[in-house]
Order: sequence, then structure tokens, then C-alpha cells
Amino acid sequence: MSKQYDIIVIGAGPGGYVAAIRAAQSGLYTALVEKDRVGGTCLNRGCIPTKTLMHASHLYHQLGACEALGISVDNCSYDIKKMYQRKDDVTAQLRSGIEFLLKANKVDLYQGRALITGNHTVAVLAEERTELTGTNILVAAGSVPSVPPIEGITLPGVITSNELLDQEGTDYQSMVIIGGGVVGVEFATIFHSLGCQVTVIEAMDRLLPGMDKEISQNLNMIMKKRGITVYTSAVVEQLTRSEERLKCSFSHKGKTLSTMAEAVLLSVGRRADTAGLFADGLAVTTDRGIVVDEHFETSIPGIYAIGDIISGGIQLAHVASAQACNAVAHICGQEPEIDLNTVPSCIYTDPEIASVGLDAAAAKEQGIAVKTGKFSMSGNGKSIIENQERGFIKVIFEAETDVVLGAQLMCARATDLVSELAAAIVNQLTVHQLAAVIRPHPTFTEGITEAVEDALGKAVHIAPKRK
Repeated sequence: MSKQYDIIVIGAGPGGYVAAIRAAQSGLYTALVEKDRVGGTCLNRGCIPTKTLMHASHLYHQLGACEALGISVDNCSYDIKKMYQRKDDVTAQLRSGIEFLLKANKVDLYQGRALITGNHTVAVLAEERTELTGTNILVAAGSVPSVPPIEGITLPGVITSNELLDQEGTDYQSMVIIGGGVVGVEFATIFHSLGCQVTVIEAMDRLLPGMDKEISQNLNMIMKKRGITVYTSAVVEQLTRSEERLKCSFSHKGKTLSTMAEAVLLSVGRRADTAGLFADGLAVTTDRGIVVDEHFETSIPGIYAIGDIISGGIQLAHVASAQACNAVAHICGQEPEIDLNTVPSCIYTDPEIASVGLDAAAAKEQGIAVKTGKFSMSGNGKSIIENQERGFIKVIFEAETDVVLGAQLMCARATDLVSELAAAIVNQLTVHQLAAVIRPHPTFTEGITEAVEDALGKAVHIAPKRK
């Protein structure tokens, strides 16, 4: 006899566990199936472990530069294995919190691989097969790293972010990173801060090709200034191994070049993890993932999908959680509660990068006339106090209505500051309403005031030249 549920959620990542908890809170008898560890990619092999390593490496880098602050540090060193242990401790603590919430909300958690066998049936494949029946099924199985078809891609030392974060910690002295997107530039920042010689190879014409062009240009300049080697418009052709090192051969500006490293990190994106998820005859997937409608329902009534696994979706943890809330609301016959059109994107380099809404180029493509306010954070008091490098805040407004359309930030705490501007976009605030806010001094948030006042032609502060 199969166990009967109102909803069966597949995948316990930030989309799945939020959906399960929200469904249980809404009175639905809920099952959650997870083949690995609760928390999904974000908690176990993505956002949280990466940022934990980022924090440690950034602190180490700062200690090496604190002489300018009047602080002397002798014999400063790091232990990569202890840094990785700290990463594991952080993820374990957060995992236990999720497990507590699932238990507190009376969600039944099943460990094993899920196989959707029918419109309302799921088999949990573990040591023993368990049959579940659900009025609704919600798939939040996430994604896995993409592996490009490059000769030598299976050689020892060629790794994805999953393998890099799962290991106990290797003190790499050199690394080639294939891909200059979010994952690539974050790992470049981490390992370079620890003294690793890093080379980034990106096929597109700039780093972070999906971001504002000025952000890409500034990041490229900062990384090169710090000693990170960056090749854009470059295509990797072959990987070979010689003793303890890997040779990466690539084409760049009509020439074939090569570089040697202890490890090659593949960071060319992620793909939907649909393998073995549906039984034969349940065709709701494409090469890019599961196709859904505006309510996240597939072509099979009662089967929903959210997060990284959906076709054409935005692969961010906070997007998956928001989609979970809206999908469950639809299942319960309620109106969606979250605006999914305004999605902040955050990159935890140094300085941090954040973007939300439209940039000027995207607005131009849509035929929208805009006015832009910009402030260089080298004129911000808190930035000078904390010895921050170059950065800026840019805010985009519709020229006719003065309504805020987007913002791009590259500065300390950008990933925190962007939430204020996301809230402004969702609530369609105008440049005058944003200008009416008093922001405390000295803070990084004053940069928003200056950018807004620049759009009004009332900027007060001019960035001084750095000594």
C-alpha cells in the first residue's frame, strides 16, 4: 500500500524544503524526498560553502594589507584543511536547522532517489523501495555542473565546483579556471587571496557576460591588477597531463596558447538534473530542463517544477525559494505573494557585485528612454575608512516617469545594499521618493543617496583621487 499525501516534493534544496514547509503550514499533508543531504546544492556544494571559504580567504588577504591601517601582523598563515573544516561545520549547522524545521512542521522526509512513475505516484528508491501517492507532485531536484566536450576533460585534476568543495582541502599553488562567469570569478578570488596563481579563460568577450558592461570592465581591471591572468574571447581546445601538472591549450586572438597548473576547474554553468527522474512515457523535460507554465505546472496536471530544473529559469537559490512560495500558493488556490520579475543577482568577489532590474543597455534594447545616476564609491567615507578599492553605485530611472528601473553596484556590501533598490523597483518608487530618504553617515548606503542625487543633478560629493 502506498502512503497518501496532498503533495510530494522532490529535492530538499532551497526550493524544495521551502515548498515543503510552506505546504505543511498551509495544511497540506506533505512528503519530501531527497537523494543526498537536505539543503541541496546551495547549502552543501554552492552558496554557503563557497561564501564561507570566501570570508576566510578575504580575511587572510586583508591581514596581509593591514600595515596601512597601523596594524602589524607577524607570521600570518592559513591552514586550508581547517578552512574546509569550518566550511563543513557551517553547512552542518544550517542543515540541522532545516531538519529541525521540517520535523517541527510535520513534513515526512524520505531519503532516496525519487522516480515519478505516474501522474500522482512517486517511488523512493533506497535499500527498500517505498511507494508514495500525492494529489500534487512538485519537482525541485536542482542542477549539476555542466561538463564541456573538451579533449582530456576526464584527466585527474580536472574538477567541477562539486569536487572542489567536497574535498578535504588542497592547497593549490596554481589553477586554471575555465569559465569567467559567477562561479569562476568567485573561486578565482578565493584561491588568489590564498596565494594561488590563477588563470581565468572565458569564451565570451568579457568576464560576467550577463552583467552590466561597466561591472565586467572594472572587475577585469581589478583582477589583472592583483595578478590574476585573464583571457577573454578564448576557447579551450585540449587538456593534457605531464607528471603532476595539467597543460591547458587554448586559442586566443588567432593564436594557440597554453598554460600549466596543478588543477583545472570547470565553471561553464549548470544543467538541470533530470536524469532518471521520470519513468518512460512521462515526457515533460527537454534538453534544458522541465517546461512549466506561469504557475510552475507542467503539461501533466498536478505535476509542478521550480528552481534550477525548469527550462529557461534563473538558477539562483533565492529565486527557487520565491518560486516555491508562489507554486504552493497556486496549489492551495491562493494568489501568488512574491514578485518574480525583480530578481537581485549577487557576486561575492572583492569588491562585491550586485544587480537588479534593467541596466541602461537592456533598457535601450527595449526602447525605454532612461536617465542614470552614478556615484564613485572612492568618495564614500565608509569606503575610505575601510580602505576599499574602486567601485560604484549606478541607478537607472525611466526618463518620462522618474520611476526606478534598475541598479548596478560594485562596492563593499553591494549584496546587502541591493535589497533596498529591489524593494524600490517592486514598489515603483521614483527618483524623488528615493532622494527623500535620510541614510545614516558614515555608511555605504550613502552611495545610494549620491547616485540618486546625481540623477537629479544635485550631487554633493566629488570623489577625491586616491593617494
